[in-house]
Amino acid sequence: MLTTDFVPGTPNWIDLGAPDTDAAVAFYAVVFGWTFQSAGPDAGGYGFFQREGGTVAALGPLTEEGASPAWTPSFHTGDADATAKAVERAGGSVRVPPMDVFTAGRTAAFTDPTGAGFAVWQPGDTKGLETVMEPGTLCWTELYTTDAVAAKDFYRSVFSWDYQDMDMGGGLVYSVVSAPGGGTDDDPGQGGIMQLQPENLAAGNGSEWHPYFGVTDCDATFATATGNGATPLIAPTDVPGVGRLAMVKDPAGATFALIKGDPSMT
Repeated sequence: MLTTDFVPGTPNWIDLGAPDTDAAVAFYAVVFGWTFQSAGPDAGGYGFFQREGGTVAALGPLTEEGASPAWTPSFHTGDADATAKAVERAGGSVRVPPMDVFTAGRTAAFTDPTGAGFAVWQPGDTKGLETVMEPGTLCWTELYTTDAVAAKDFYRSVFSWDYQDMDMGGGLVYSVVSAPGGGTDDDPGQGGIMQLQPENLAAGNGSEWHPYFGVTDCDATFATATGNGATPLIAPTDVPGVGRLAMVKDPAGATFALIKGDPSMT
């Protein structure tokens, strides 16, 4: 499971690129009760979503040409420059070269060989998210991909990830991701990778990472989100051994999921 004892390859940050940050602040305040704190006048509109005084996510305006609204996970690295080289060696591309973010840390953004965007965070003064695995916080990261085999090979090369493949029935395989030293012996998973199905590919769906945020009531939060402009993708449903989950696109089009499953959320 996710923790804030970050080690290389584990999720340590998540941020939302939005075309209208004020609208995003208003939406997520209603859905999760988040507040927003600006990173300051020199941060270009970037700032932090907070819950009970702790940072749980971040938000900034879209800055890359042609970028679409999206949640982007960052994974811990001790050397962003070395990770950038590893990404290129493994067939990925560098969208944003490694750069310092004041004294907070060093970041870089990439695209994997299947087209999914992700980033890394090399901690400085800011170690990462301050709260995870609670209601209204990050609980899981998931990749829908056009080529699961290629994606798994890529991330294994870059982050040394391990995978546990689970048969979901009907030919579906879900690969649970864990990084060496991440999680616990009982629950090493931090995320998952799933192959997009032919009907998804035919509909033009591409590879993307999306977050799961914990909730105390999946149905109620789903209703709040869709009632405030979110588009339903997966209605609340029970998944044996996992919990109750749902998925939506926020009013601007960024995908995220809801989950009630971990005992700490009850």
